[in-house]
Parts: sequence; C-alpha cells; structure tokens
Amino acid sequence: MSGPVVVGVDDSPSAMAAVDAAAQEALLRGADLHVVHAFIWPAMHVPPGASPLGPPAGGVRESIEHLLHEAVDRARAVAPGVRSTSAVMPGEAAAALEAESRTAQLIVVGHRGSGGIREVLRGSTAVHLAAHGRCPVMVVRGRPEPEGPVLVAVDGSPQGQGAIAFAFAEASMRGSELVALHAWSTWSDHGESGPGHPVELVDLTADLDQLRAAEERLLTEALSGHRERYPEVTVRPRLVRGRTRPTLIEASDGAQLMVVGARGRGGFAGLLLGSVSQAVLHHANCPVTVVRSGL
Repeated sequence: MSGPVVVGVDDSPSAMAAVDAAAQEALLRGADLHVVHAFIWPAMHVPPGASPLGPPAGGVRESIEHLLHEAVDRARAVAPGVRSTSAVMPGEAAAALEAESRTAQLIVVGHRGSGGIREVLRGSTAVHLAAHGRCPVMVVRGRPEPEGPVLVAVDGSPQGQGAIAFAFAEASMRGSELVALHAWSTWSDHGESGPGHPVELVDLTADLDQLRAAEERLLTEALSGHRERYPEVTVRPRLVRGRTRPTLIEASDGAQLMVVGARGRGGFAGLLLGSVSQAVLHHANCPVTVVRSGL
C-alpha cells in the first residue's frame, strides 16, 4: 500500500515511543514518515504567539513547533534514511488523524496514560482510530521484545483475514516468527455451567477431542493461502483452550507486536471495535495493531 506512515504526537510520555515505532515502520516499508499534532486553536482562548507578559519564545505555537522539531529529529535518529515531515492539524486529535488515515498506510499513536481527563481522552483517541480509521492503526504500549514474534489473533471469521494478511507482511518485513493464536472454549470454561445455568452443550453433542479437532481445522484453514504467499515466514500455530481476552494478553508478553482484527461495522466505537480488541489495546504487553475488515 502506498502513502506515508503517520504518527500522532502530543506532550505525553508515550508520544516519543510512538515516534520511534513509526520511524521503524516507515523504514521497513520504504515509506515517508509524517508527524502530526492536532490542536484546536480557538478553544484555547489564548493568542498563538508569545505572551507580552512572558518570554519571547513562550507562545503556544512555539511550544508546538518545538515538540514537532523534537519528534522529527528523533525519527531521523532512529531511521536516518526515512524522509520525515511534520504538520499542525486543526481540530480534535481523533478527527484529524482519522482524516490522515484516508491516505496513510499506517497510523501510529501512543497508548493511554495513567490518570486525569487528558489521559482518558488520549485513550479514547486510540480506540476511536482503531474503530474508524481507514488504514491499520498501531497503538504503542507495553515493553515489546525486539527478538520476539509477531502475534496474530485468529478467530476464523472472514472479517479476520485482513489482520492475518497484515501480520504475515509484518513478520516478513521484520524477519520474525509469526505466532497465530486461536483461543477456544466451552460454556463451562466461562463459568456458566452448574445450578441455574444451561447444561454444557459440548457434553450432549460431541466430545472435547472432536471439538478440539474442529477448532484446529479452523486455524489451519485461516492460515492457508497466506503461508504460500510468504514462504519465508516461520509460522507457529497455537491452539489454546481458554477465554480469548486473557489468553491474548498473556501471550503478548514476549511478543514484539500483536495484530487483531475489528468488525468494521456499527455505529459506536465500542461496538465497532469489539471487546477483545478493546481489551488488548488497554492491557497488552506489546504494541497492538488493529486491522479493520475491508481495508
């Protein structure tokens, strides 16, 4: 896919980590890097220039330009061969970056911080972009293991094929192993058997070995075709009996990147993204890329 890698920056502690990751992604793709800061000037009710009561270089505009220069310098240090540009975008961060996603091949943002209204809003920007962006969205969080595998969540649905394709491409570019994880469970695994709950259907229709074999076929079929396209990628399928969210979060420890899919339909960000994708965005131990179906 053509277009730049776009990274959204602010003054949060995670912003520079996002710049590092975005610069590396641009280098892997042979793409340009575009550093963006979104700002609603009128809402601040302050002049963009320096205040007459403060130092000459103390204005809001100067502070933002300094932030962008710092981000671009950092990107060039990480990936000297990448062409890096910057811009201040008018408007709210989520809307500005969503607009950028129409021509970008990847959007990169930092993870949610740890307190205060600003941090909550920052987190919702990541969720909004993952749900509504027009390209894959990487949320940089946790402590990625540089030598670890790319981890992709496989659910067997047609909507999840885009995430699998993206994960194979990432593993190929990074020269890393790909772990394809499919978690499956029965009603009893969710604590729903016993008094007052339906009898576990698997006990009535099939034994666990048959169910496990069916889930293994689902995983194999989901990966077919992609393996032929990327023969250089070492694939390690993992079939795990357990609940999807905690299984993925645990598996992210030691990975360099996790890739998950999103439904691509719906009116609200939460419904559109899905509970599993939202959970890993907030709790994974490595960066997470969300790939919406149809991208």
